Amino acid sequence: MLHLASQSPRRRELLGRLGVEFGVLDIDVPERRDPAEAPADYVRRVAREKAGAGLLRVVGVPGAVVLGADTEVVLGDEVFGKPRDERDAAAMLRRLSGRTHEVVSAVSLVSAAREAQAVSVSQVTFAEISEAQIAAYVATGEPMGKAGAYAIQGRGEAFIRHLSGSYSGVMGLPLHETSDLLSQFGIGHGDGCSDRVPA
Repeated sequence: MLHLASQSPRRRELLGRLGVEFGVLDIDVPERRDPAEAPADYVRRVAREKAGAGLLRVVGVPGAVVLGADTEVVLGDEVFGKPRDERDAAAMLRRLSGRTHEVVSAVSLVSAAREAQAVSVSQVTFAEISEAQIAAYVATGEPMGKAGAYAIQGRGEAFIRHLSGSYSGVMGLPLHETSDLLSQFGIGHGDGCSDRVPA
């Protein structure tokens, strides 16, 4: 049985697109980057810790497999997590305006017997965003709870001039890499799993 160690509705939606049945685990893992930690290493570590924490919750379930994921917006050596408040969201959007940033999305899959991980790195170029556009977008509430203060699957898509990489990865779960990992664990299309997502 596959378990998603995340309460993110975006990850639930994306994983459901792969047509696999899965349960959802509410995992709370601290997301704090060590000052000496490279951004990609940080994202990989958090994804692995989420999967590991999830596995501890279902370790007694035969055949349990847990998927953990983390996605962060990176500009230079700075990691843009979720904004603390509207002011922080607006500050992030100003920094991203007219520039190209990376979105690093790591996926970890673990069972009692093995572990595997994949990373997707996408380049996203923002158009110049005016103060009025930033204020209007922040007022929608969409930036809250989103790494980098924007949602590519929502109104934030209008700011994106160019994307090189994985759209689903920027959303929060790179489906190509995830599908490959699931196949390594014998999970995927044709294995008898349904596309029903348990509540």
